[in-house]
Formats: sequence, structure tokens, C-alpha cells
Amino acid sequence: MPTHHFLTLLFFLLISCYALNAQEESEFGRPIDRKMLGLKKKEKLSHFKFYWHDIVSGHNPTSVAVVPPPIKVNTTTAFGLVNMIDNPLTLGPELSSKLVGKAQGFYASASQSEIDLLMAMNFAFIDGKYNGSTITILGRNPVFNKVREMPVIGGSGLFRFARGYGEARTHWFDLKTGDAIVEYNVYVMHY
Repeated sequence: MPTHHFLTLLFFLLISCYALNAQEESEFGRPIDRKMLGLKKKEKLSHFKFYWHDIVSGHNPTSVAVVPPPIKVNTTTAFGLVNMIDNPLTLGPELSSKLVGKAQGFYASASQSEIDLLMAMNFAFIDGKYNGSTITILGRNPVFNKVREMPVIGGSGLFRFARGYGEARTHWFDLKTGDAIVEYNVYVMHY
């Protein structure tokens, strides 16, 4: 086979492989019209205020330890502790006030030197037009700071493509039981 025929064949094989790879990539990810996802509306900023009830005591706790801290590690901060939560969210600080949703997820003690929690939770709403929608929080919560700020990293339903932040303020804490009520103010950009 003459050299120029071989080079021509090699060239066409390379072009074919490139075309096949390009086609596979375009099927994996492609631009779409924003309107297809309901993003034709103008983005808005919403503020939500509610109370988060972390109940670790009693017969029906809403927060349970699923991973205890290792005994050999510094126990003054409970480093390594992981709690799963299904905490009520209410309009007022009383547990008997109107239930607007649940905080579902976990928090973990993530510091060896202070009580710092890693919070990973969805605020799953059940009230009004927000019923079935969620706001997702993932961030650091240094619990003894007066105000703790955590990022909103997304959401679902009315909060698709959400971003923003939440501020947590301890409203009440029982040293004996570990139960707490925390006021959350959440500021969310969404469509």
C-alpha cells in the first residue's frame, strides 16, 4: 500500500473517531432553553422565619445519635457524633404552634476544639403553596455563637435552583436533656 493511501486512510479513521466522540459528548450534556425548566419567571428573594425543635430526650425523640463519638477521642466536644433528625419546624417557639414542615437530615460534631456541627438538612415544607418543596442547608454551625450563618445550596419544587443563606439563633437550650429550640431566618433566591 502506498504511503499516501495509508496516510489518507489514517486521516479518515481519526476524523471518524473524533466525530463519534463528539456525538457521544453532545448526548451527555447539551444546552437547553431555560423556559423548559420554568425559568422564564424573574428570580425573587424570599424570607422564611420558623423554629427548629431538636428533641433528643423522651419517648419520641426527633433527633437520635446514630454514630456515638469514639471513646478514645476528646469527648468535651463529642467529636465524631452523628445525629439523624426529623425535627418539627413551627411558626412560633412553642412546639404546639403551627407546624410548617420538618428538618430532615443529620448533624455531626466536626471539631476537636469547640462544639461545631456540620449541618446537612432539608427543610421539607408542608404548608400552603410551599407544600412538597424543600430548601437544602449544608454548612458549619458553631453552636455557641449568637448567630450562625449557613449556606442554602439548593432545593426542590418551588425552590429549584435556590441559593441563599440561613441564620440560626438559639432560642432555648436545656443543659440536662440536650433539647433545643432554634430560630431560623432563611433568605432564598429562587424562581
